[in-house]
Amino acid sequence: MAKLIILVVDDERDMLETYESILRKNYKVITASSGQEALKISQVESLSLVLLDIRMPKMDGIEVLKKIKEQDPNLEVIMITASKDIASAVESMKLGAFDYITKPFDVKELKAIIEKALEKRSLVRENLYLRESLKDITAYYDLIGKTPQMKKLYETIDKVAPTDSTILIHGESGTGKELVARAIHKKSKRAHKPFIAVNCAAIPENLFESDLFGHERGSFTGALERKLGKFELADGGTLFLDEIGCMPPAMQAKLLRVLEGKAIERVGGEKVVPIDVRLISATNIDFKKEITEGNFRHDLYYRLNVIPVTLTPLRERNSDIPLFVEYFINKFNNILNKNVKGLAKEAMAKLLNYPWPGNVRELQNLIERVIVLSAGKTICEDEIPLSAQGGTKPLKESLDNFEIETIKKVIAENNGNISQAARSLKTARTTLLTRIKALGIQS
Repeated sequence: MAKLIILVVDDERDMLETYESILRKNYKVITASSGQEALKISQVESLSLVLLDIRMPKMDGIEVLKKIKEQDPNLEVIMITASKDIASAVESMKLGAFDYITKPFDVKELKAIIEKALEKRSLVRENLYLRESLKDITAYYDLIGKTPQMKKLYETIDKVAPTDSTILIHGESGTGKELVARAIHKKSKRAHKPFIAVNCAAIPENLFESDLFGHERGSFTGALERKLGKFELADGGTLFLDEIGCMPPAMQAKLLRVLEGKAIERVGGEKVVPIDVRLISATNIDFKKEITEGNFRHDLYYRLNVIPVTLTPLRERNSDIPLFVEYFINKFNNILNKNVKGLAKEAMAKLLNYPWPGNVRELQNLIERVIVLSAGKTICEDEIPLSAQGGTKPLKESLDNFEIETIKKVIAENNGNISQAARSLKTARTTLLTRIKALGIQS
Protein backbone atom coordinates (compact mmCIF):
# COMPACT_ATOMS: atom_id res chain seq x y z
CA MET A 1 0.00 0.00 0.00
CA ALA A 2 1.37 3.40 -1.01
CA LYS A 3 2.42 5.68 1.83
CA LEU A 4 0.59 8.93 2.48
CA ILE A 5 2.55 12.00 1.40
CA ILE A 6 3.45 14.72 3.90
CA LEU A 7 4.94 18.01 2.73
CA VAL A 8 7.22 19.69 5.31
CA VAL A 9 7.95 23.38 4.80
CA ASP A 10 10.74 25.08 6.80
CA ASP A 11 13.58 27.43 5.85
CA GLU A 12 16.00 25.67 8.24
CA ARG A 13 17.72 22.67 6.64
CA ASP A 14 18.41 20.90 9.95
CA MET A 15 14.70 21.09 10.88
CA LEU A 16 13.71 19.53 7.55
CA GLU A 17 16.12 16.67 8.22
CA THR A 18 14.67 16.24 11.73
CA TYR A 19 11.11 15.97 10.41
CA GLU A 20 12.21 13.54 7.74
CA SER A 21 13.95 11.26 10.21
CA ILE A 22 10.88 11.23 12.47
CA LEU A 23 8.28 10.61 9.76
CA ARG A 24 9.88 8.66 6.90
CA LYS A 25 9.17 5.25 8.46
CA ASN A 26 5.39 5.67 8.11
CA TYR A 27 5.03 8.37 5.45
CA LYS A 28 6.56 9.61 2.24
CA VAL A 29 8.13 12.94 3.18
CA ILE A 30 8.69 15.78 0.70
CA THR A 31 10.52 18.89 1.89
CA ALA A 32 10.46 22.53 0.80
CA SER A 33 12.65 25.33 2.11
CA SER A 34 10.41 28.23 1.04
CA GLY A 35 6.78 29.12 0.59
CA GLN A 36 7.17 29.50 -3.18
CA GLU A 37 8.67 26.02 -3.49
CA ALA A 38 5.91 24.56 -1.29
CA LEU A 39 3.17 26.00 -3.52
CA LYS A 40 4.78 24.55 -6.65
CA ILE A 41 4.96 21.11 -5.01
CA SER A 42 1.35 21.30 -3.81
CA GLN A 43 0.20 21.80 -7.40
CA VAL A 44 1.81 18.61 -8.73
CA GLU A 45 1.83 16.19 -5.79
CA SER A 46 -1.14 14.37 -4.25
CA LEU A 47 -0.50 15.57 -0.71
CA SER A 48 -2.14 14.13 2.39
CA LEU A 49 -0.87 16.70 4.89
CA VAL A 50 1.33 19.79 5.18
CA LEU A 51 3.60 20.72 8.12
CA LEU A 52 4.18 24.45 7.68
CA ASP A 53 6.53 26.74 9.59
CA ILE A 54 5.06 30.19 10.26
CA ARG A 55 8.32 32.20 10.28
CA MET A 56 9.93 32.15 6.85
CA PRO A 57 11.52 34.91 4.72
CA LYS A 58 9.80 36.44 1.64
CA MET A 59 6.55 34.44 2.06
CA ASP A 60 5.57 33.53 5.61
CA GLY A 61 3.50 30.52 6.66
CA ILE A 62 0.23 32.48 7.00
CA GLU A 63 0.39 33.57 3.34
CA VAL A 64 1.32 30.06 2.20
CA LEU A 65 -1.62 28.65 4.22
CA LYS A 66 -4.06 31.02 2.50
CA LYS A 67 -2.83 29.99 -0.96
CA ILE A 68 -2.88 26.26 -0.11
CA LYS A 69 -6.47 26.55 1.11
CA GLU A 70 -7.41 28.35 -2.10
CA GLN A 71 -5.98 25.43 -4.09
CA ASP A 72 -7.44 22.66 -1.92
CA PRO A 73 -9.75 23.57 0.99
CA ASN A 74 -9.73 19.94 2.20
CA LEU A 75 -5.93 19.63 2.53
CA GLU A 76 -5.07 19.65 6.24
CA VAL A 77 -2.24 21.92 7.40
CA ILE A 78 -0.44 21.83 10.77
CA MET A 79 1.41 25.02 11.63
CA ILE A 80 4.84 24.98 13.34
CA THR A 81 5.58 28.03 15.46
CA ALA A 82 7.80 29.41 18.19
CA SER A 83 6.18 30.10 21.55
CA LYS A 84 6.35 33.86 20.96
CA ASP A 85 4.24 33.54 17.78
CA ILE A 86 1.13 32.09 19.41
CA ALA A 87 -0.99 34.97 18.09
CA SER A 88 -0.02 34.06 14.52
CA ALA A 89 -0.82 30.41 15.25
CA VAL A 90 -4.31 31.35 16.46
CA GLU A 91 -4.80 33.43 13.30
CA SER A 92 -3.80 30.43 11.19
CA MET A 93 -6.49 28.32 12.91
CA LYS A 94 -9.09 30.89 11.86
CA LEU A 95 -7.81 30.58 8.29
CA GLY A 96 -8.37 26.83 8.25
CA ALA A 97 -5.24 25.26 9.76
CA PHE A 98 -5.98 21.95 11.48
CA ASP A 99 -3.79 22.68 14.53
CA TYR A 100 -0.44 24.08 15.53
CA ILE A 101 2.56 22.87 17.54
CA THR A 102 5.28 24.96 19.15
CA LYS A 103 9.05 24.49 18.93
CA PRO A 104 10.75 22.70 20.55
CA PHE A 105 8.06 20.04 20.11
CA ASP A 106 7.52 16.64 21.67
CA VAL A 107 7.80 13.90 19.02
CA LYS A 108 4.86 11.92 20.44
CA GLU A 109 2.71 15.04 20.44
CA LEU A 110 3.66 15.79 16.83
CA LYS A 111 2.81 12.24 15.73
CA ALA A 112 -0.50 12.34 17.58
CA ILE A 113 -1.54 15.61 15.90
CA ILE A 114 -0.53 14.22 12.50
CA GLU A 115 -2.62 11.08 13.09
CA LYS A 116 -5.65 13.16 14.07
CA ALA A 117 -5.27 15.36 10.98
CA LEU A 118 -4.98 12.34 8.70
CA GLU A 119 -7.97 10.72 10.39
CA LYS A 120 -10.00 13.84 9.66
CA ARG A 121 -8.77 13.78 6.05
CA SER A 122 -9.87 10.17 5.70
CA LEU A 123 -13.31 10.92 7.11
CA VAL A 124 -13.78 13.95 4.85
CA ARG A 125 -12.80 11.94 1.77
CA GLU A 126 -15.11 9.11 2.80
CA ASN A 127 -18.02 11.49 3.28
CA LEU A 128 -17.33 13.18 -0.05
CA TYR A 129 -17.37 9.81 -1.78
CA LEU A 130 -20.60 8.85 -0.03
CA ARG A 131 -22.23 12.15 -0.93
CA GLU A 132 -21.27 11.69 -4.57
CA SER A 133 -22.69 8.16 -4.49
CA LEU A 134 -25.89 9.36 -2.89
CA LYS A 135 -26.11 12.24 -5.36
CA ASP A 136 -26.56 9.65 -8.07
CA ILE A 137 -29.09 7.77 -5.96
CA THR A 138 -31.11 10.82 -4.94
CA ALA A 139 -30.52 12.92 -8.04
CA TYR A 140 -34.23 13.05 -8.80
CA TYR A 141 -35.57 15.59 -6.30
CA ASP A 142 -34.96 13.51 -3.14
CA LEU A 143 -36.68 10.44 -4.61
CA ILE A 144 -34.67 7.25 -4.25
CA GLY A 145 -34.78 4.25 -6.53
CA LYS A 146 -33.44 2.78 -9.75
CA THR A 147 -36.00 0.04 -10.36
CA PRO A 148 -38.10 0.12 -13.56
CA GLN A 149 -41.10 1.26 -11.48
CA MET A 150 -39.19 4.29 -10.19
CA LYS A 151 -37.77 5.16 -13.61
CA LYS A 152 -41.31 5.11 -14.98
CA LEU A 153 -42.38 7.39 -12.11
CA TYR A 154 -39.59 9.87 -12.96
CA GLU A 155 -40.72 9.89 -16.60
CA THR A 156 -44.30 10.57 -15.52
CA ILE A 157 -43.23 13.47 -13.31
CA ASP A 158 -41.24 14.94 -16.21
CA LYS A 159 -44.36 14.86 -18.38
CA VAL A 160 -46.93 16.19 -15.90
CA ALA A 161 -44.86 18.79 -14.01
CA PRO A 162 -44.98 21.53 -16.71
CA THR A 163 -48.81 21.38 -16.84
CA ASP A 164 -51.37 22.82 -14.42
CA SER A 165 -53.57 19.72 -14.45
CA THR A 166 -54.76 18.35 -11.10
CA ILE A 167 -52.99 15.19 -10.01
CA LEU A 168 -54.08 12.39 -7.69
CA ILE A 169 -51.27 10.30 -6.23
CA HIS A 170 -52.29 6.80 -5.21
CA GLY A 171 -50.14 4.78 -2.82
CA GLU A 172 -49.95 3.00 0.49
CA SER A 173 -48.97 4.90 3.63
CA GLY A 174 -45.25 5.56 3.79
CA THR A 175 -44.52 5.25 0.06
CA GLY A 176 -43.47 8.90 -0.32
CA LYS A 177 -46.52 10.60 -1.81
CA GLU A 178 -45.52 14.02 -0.50
CA LEU A 179 -42.01 13.65 -1.95
CA VAL A 180 -43.57 13.00 -5.35
CA ALA A 181 -45.80 16.06 -4.97
CA ARG A 182 -42.77 18.19 -4.06
CA ALA A 183 -40.84 16.83 -7.04
CA ILE A 184 -43.69 17.81 -9.37
CA HIS A 185 -43.73 21.29 -7.83
CA LYS A 186 -39.96 21.74 -8.12
CA LYS A 187 -40.01 20.80 -11.81
CA SER A 188 -42.99 23.03 -12.59
CA LYS A 189 -43.15 26.67 -13.65
CA ARG A 190 -44.46 27.33 -10.11
CA ALA A 191 -41.24 26.20 -8.42
CA HIS A 192 -40.40 29.73 -7.22
CA LYS A 193 -43.81 30.01 -5.51
CA PRO A 194 -45.03 28.31 -2.28
CA PHE A 195 -45.59 24.59 -1.81
CA ILE A 196 -48.18 24.14 0.95
CA ALA A 197 -48.88 20.65 2.34
CA VAL A 198 -52.06 19.81 4.24
CA ASN A 199 -52.83 16.54 6.03
CA CYS A 200 -56.61 16.22 5.71
CA ALA A 201 -56.68 13.38 8.25
CA ALA A 202 -55.32 15.69 10.96
CA ILE A 203 -57.87 18.53 10.61
CA PRO A 204 -60.93 18.48 12.92
CA GLU A 205 -64.13 18.51 10.85
CA ASN A 206 -65.34 21.83 12.29
CA LEU A 207 -62.08 23.58 11.32
CA PHE A 208 -61.75 22.24 7.78
CA GLU A 209 -63.27 25.21 5.97
CA SER A 210 -61.36 27.79 7.99
CA ASP A 211 -58.08 25.92 7.52
CA LEU A 212 -58.42 25.69 3.74
CA PHE A 213 -60.24 28.93 2.90
CA GLY A 214 -59.44 31.19 5.87
CA HIS A 215 -61.81 33.30 7.93
CA GLU A 216 -62.65 36.91 8.73
CA ARG A 217 -62.37 38.48 12.14
CA GLY A 218 -65.43 37.73 14.29
CA SER A 219 -66.76 35.02 11.98
CA PHE A 220 -66.95 32.59 14.91
CA THR A 221 -66.01 32.43 18.59
CA GLY A 222 -62.25 32.74 18.88
CA ALA A 223 -61.75 34.35 15.44
CA LEU A 224 -59.96 37.41 16.80
CA GLU A 225 -58.38 38.41 13.52
CA ARG A 226 -58.46 37.61 9.82
CA LYS A 227 -56.69 34.38 8.92
CA LEU A 228 -55.61 33.37 5.43
CA GLY A 229 -56.36 29.78 4.48
CA LYS A 230 -54.04 27.29 2.80
CA PHE A 231 -55.40 28.12 -0.66
CA GLU A 232 -54.42 31.78 -0.34
CA LEU A 233 -51.06 30.92 1.19
CA ALA A 234 -50.35 28.68 -1.80
CA ASP A 235 -51.44 31.29 -4.36
CA GLY A 236 -49.26 31.05 -7.46
CA GLY A 237 -47.80 27.77 -6.24
CA THR A 238 -48.92 24.25 -5.36
CA LEU A 239 -51.35 23.02 -2.72
CA PHE A 240 -50.88 19.39 -1.67
CA LEU A 241 -53.89 17.75 0.03
CA ASP A 242 -52.69 14.51 1.60
CA GLU A 243 -55.23 11.87 2.71
CA ILE A 244 -57.90 13.61 0.61
CA GLY A 245 -60.23 10.66 1.26
CA CYS A 246 -60.67 11.89 4.85
CA MET A 247 -62.32 15.11 3.73
CA PRO A 248 -65.90 15.45 5.11
CA PRO A 249 -68.72 15.35 2.52
CA ALA A 250 -69.72 18.99 3.10
CA MET A 251 -66.15 20.11 2.39
CA GLN A 252 -66.00 17.96 -0.73
CA ALA A 253 -68.79 20.01 -2.31
CA LYS A 254 -67.05 23.29 -1.40
CA LEU A 255 -63.71 22.08 -2.74
CA LEU A 256 -65.37 21.13 -6.03
CA ARG A 257 -66.78 24.67 -6.36
CA VAL A 258 -63.36 26.16 -5.69
CA LEU A 259 -61.70 23.97 -8.32
CA GLU A 260 -64.34 24.87 -10.91
CA GLY A 261 -64.54 28.58 -10.06
CA LYS A 262 -60.85 29.16 -9.18
CA ALA A 263 -61.91 31.35 -6.27
CA ILE A 264 -62.55 31.01 -2.54
CA GLU A 265 -64.64 32.77 0.08
CA ARG A 266 -63.29 33.11 3.61
CA VAL A 267 -65.54 31.95 6.44
CA GLY A 268 -67.64 34.93 7.48
CA GLY A 269 -66.62 36.90 4.41
CA GLU A 270 -68.60 38.18 1.44
CA LYS A 271 -65.71 38.86 -0.92
CA VAL A 272 -64.79 36.29 -3.58
CA VAL A 273 -61.00 35.88 -3.65
CA PRO A 274 -59.50 34.63 -6.96
CA ILE A 275 -56.81 32.00 -6.49
CA ASP A 276 -54.19 30.55 -8.83
CA VAL A 277 -53.22 27.20 -7.34
CA ARG A 278 -52.08 23.90 -8.82
CA LEU A 279 -53.76 21.15 -6.77
CA ILE A 280 -52.11 17.80 -6.06
CA SER A 281 -53.93 15.29 -3.87
CA ALA A 282 -52.93 11.94 -2.41
CA THR A 283 -54.74 8.94 -1.00
CA ASN A 284 -54.23 5.40 0.21
CA ILE A 285 -57.90 4.41 0.00
CA ASP A 286 -59.91 2.59 -2.65
CA PHE A 287 -61.89 5.50 -4.12
CA LYS A 288 -64.21 3.33 -6.19
CA LYS A 289 -65.34 1.58 -3.02
CA GLU A 290 -65.71 4.87 -1.13
CA ILE A 291 -67.78 6.34 -3.97
CA THR A 292 -70.01 3.24 -4.12
CA GLU A 293 -70.61 3.45 -0.36
CA GLY A 294 -71.44 7.16 -0.61
CA ASN A 295 -68.40 8.39 1.33
CA PHE A 296 -66.83 10.37 -1.51
CA ARG A 297 -68.32 12.44 -4.34
CA HIS A 298 -67.77 10.89 -7.74
CA ASP A 299 -67.71 14.31 -9.47
CA LEU A 300 -64.93 15.54 -7.15
CA TYR A 301 -62.99 12.32 -7.66
CA TYR A 302 -63.02 12.80 -11.44
CA ARG A 303 -61.96 16.44 -10.98
CA LEU A 304 -59.03 15.41 -8.77
CA ASN A 305 -58.01 12.37 -10.82
CA VAL A 306 -57.28 14.15 -14.11
CA ILE A 307 -53.77 12.69 -14.01
CA PRO A 308 -53.38 9.63 -11.77
CA VAL A 309 -49.94 8.74 -10.43
CA THR A 310 -49.48 5.41 -8.65
CA LEU A 311 -46.61 4.65 -6.26
CA THR A 312 -45.31 1.10 -6.00
CA PRO A 313 -45.06 -0.29 -2.44
CA LEU A 314 -41.57 -1.05 -1.17
CA ARG A 315 -42.14 -4.83 -1.09
CA GLU A 316 -42.60 -4.76 -4.88
CA ARG A 317 -39.30 -2.97 -5.49
CA ASN A 318 -37.11 -4.39 -2.76
CA SER A 319 -33.97 -4.10 -4.89
CA ASP A 320 -34.14 -0.39 -3.93
CA ILE A 321 -33.89 -1.28 -0.21
CA PRO A 322 -30.03 -1.19 -0.13
CA LEU A 323 -30.14 2.33 -1.60
CA PHE A 324 -32.56 3.48 1.10
CA VAL A 325 -30.43 1.83 3.78
CA GLU A 326 -27.29 3.64 2.59
CA TYR A 327 -29.16 6.93 2.45
CA PHE A 328 -30.70 6.60 5.92
CA ILE A 329 -27.45 5.42 7.53
CA ASN A 330 -25.69 8.51 6.22
CA LYS A 331 -28.57 10.73 7.32
CA PHE A 332 -28.75 9.42 10.89
CA ASN A 333 -24.98 9.18 11.29
CA ASN A 334 -24.89 12.93 10.73
CA ILE A 335 -27.87 13.68 12.96
CA LEU A 336 -26.85 11.35 15.81
CA ASN A 337 -23.06 11.79 15.48
CA LYS A 338 -22.58 8.05 14.91
CA ASN A 339 -20.23 6.17 12.61
CA VAL A 340 -22.16 3.14 11.39
CA LYS A 341 -20.67 1.83 8.14
CA GLY A 342 -23.36 -0.57 7.00
CA LEU A 343 -25.25 -3.81 7.52
CA ALA A 344 -23.98 -7.38 7.67
CA LYS A 345 -25.18 -9.58 4.77
CA GLU A 346 -27.55 -11.49 7.06
CA ALA A 347 -29.05 -8.22 8.33
CA MET A 348 -29.59 -6.93 4.80
CA ALA A 349 -31.18 -10.25 3.82
CA LYS A 350 -33.61 -9.84 6.71
CA LEU A 351 -34.65 -6.44 5.38
CA LEU A 352 -35.05 -7.77 1.85
CA ASN A 353 -37.33 -10.60 3.01
CA TYR A 354 -39.63 -8.41 5.10
CA PRO A 355 -42.91 -7.17 3.46
CA TRP A 356 -42.73 -3.59 4.82
CA PRO A 357 -46.41 -2.81 5.51
CA GLY A 358 -45.29 0.70 6.51
CA ASN A 359 -43.13 1.04 3.39
CA VAL A 360 -40.25 3.57 3.27
CA ARG A 361 -41.38 5.37 6.43
CA GLU A 362 -41.18 2.11 8.39
CA LEU A 363 -37.71 1.38 6.98
CA GLN A 364 -36.50 4.88 7.89
CA ASN A 365 -37.77 4.54 11.46
CA LEU A 366 -36.12 1.14 11.80
CA ILE A 367 -32.73 2.37 10.55
CA GLU A 368 -32.88 5.32 12.96
CA ARG A 369 -33.65 2.94 15.82
CA VAL A 370 -30.81 0.50 15.10
CA ILE A 371 -28.30 3.33 14.68
CA VAL A 372 -29.33 4.84 18.02
CA LEU A 373 -28.95 1.48 19.78
CA SER A 374 -25.90 0.16 17.91
CA ALA A 375 -22.52 0.23 19.61
CA GLY A 376 -20.52 -1.01 16.62
CA LYS A 377 -19.83 0.07 13.06
CA THR A 378 -21.68 -2.84 11.42
CA ILE A 379 -25.33 -3.68 12.09
CA CYS A 380 -25.76 -7.42 12.74
CA GLU A 381 -28.82 -9.56 12.01
CA ASP A 382 -29.91 -9.81 15.66
CA GLU A 383 -29.96 -5.99 15.88
CA ILE A 384 -32.74 -5.79 13.28
CA PRO A 385 -36.01 -5.85 15.31
CA LEU A 386 -38.22 -7.53 12.73
CA SER A 387 -40.32 -10.59 13.49
CA ALA A 388 -39.73 -13.64 11.34
CA GLN A 389 -42.07 -13.75 8.37
CA GLY A 390 -43.76 -17.04 7.41
CA GLY A 391 -42.72 -18.08 3.94
CA THR A 392 -45.87 -20.08 3.18
CA LYS A 393 -48.49 -17.38 3.78
CA PRO A 394 -49.55 -15.22 0.83
CA LEU A 395 -48.25 -11.66 1.17
CA LYS A 396 -51.72 -10.07 1.29
CA GLU A 397 -52.73 -12.39 4.12
CA SER A 398 -49.60 -11.45 6.09
CA LEU A 399 -50.32 -7.74 5.62
CA ASP A 400 -54.00 -8.09 6.54
CA ASN A 401 -53.07 -10.02 9.70
CA PHE A 402 -50.58 -7.33 10.62
CA GLU A 403 -53.22 -4.59 10.15
CA ILE A 404 -55.88 -6.57 12.06
CA GLU A 405 -53.60 -7.10 15.06
CA THR A 406 -52.55 -3.44 15.06
CA ILE A 407 -56.14 -2.16 14.94
CA LYS A 408 -57.30 -4.59 17.65
CA LYS A 409 -54.42 -3.58 19.91
CA VAL A 410 -55.03 0.17 19.52
CA ILE A 411 -58.80 -0.19 20.05
CA ALA A 412 -58.15 -2.21 23.23
CA GLU A 413 -55.65 0.41 24.45
CA ASN A 414 -58.39 3.04 24.01
CA ASN A 415 -61.03 0.97 25.83
CA GLY A 416 -63.05 0.39 22.66
CA ASN A 417 -63.38 4.10 21.81
CA ILE A 418 -63.15 4.22 17.98
CA SER A 419 -62.61 7.99 17.82
CA GLN A 420 -59.69 7.85 20.23
CA ALA A 421 -58.27 4.81 18.42
CA ALA A 422 -58.46 6.70 15.10
CA ARG A 423 -56.53 9.60 16.63
CA SER A 424 -53.88 7.19 17.96
CA LEU A 425 -53.55 5.68 14.48
CA LYS A 426 -53.45 9.18 12.95
CA THR A 427 -56.33 8.47 10.61
CA ALA A 428 -59.93 9.57 10.23
CA ARG A 429 -62.69 7.80 12.18
CA THR A 430 -64.52 7.01 8.93
CA THR A 431 -61.37 5.48 7.45
CA LEU A 432 -60.84 3.31 10.52
CA LEU A 433 -64.46 2.13 10.46
CA THR A 434 -64.09 1.27 6.78
CA ARG A 435 -60.98 -0.85 7.50
CA ILE A 436 -62.67 -2.57 10.47
CA LYS A 437 -65.56 -3.52 8.23
CA ALA A 438 -63.35 -4.62 5.33
CA LEU A 439 -61.13 -6.79 7.56
CA GLY A 440 -64.05 -8.31 9.44
CA ILE A 441 -62.82 -7.17 12.84
CA GLN A 442 -65.36 -7.96 15.55
CA SER A 443 -66.06 -5.14 17.99
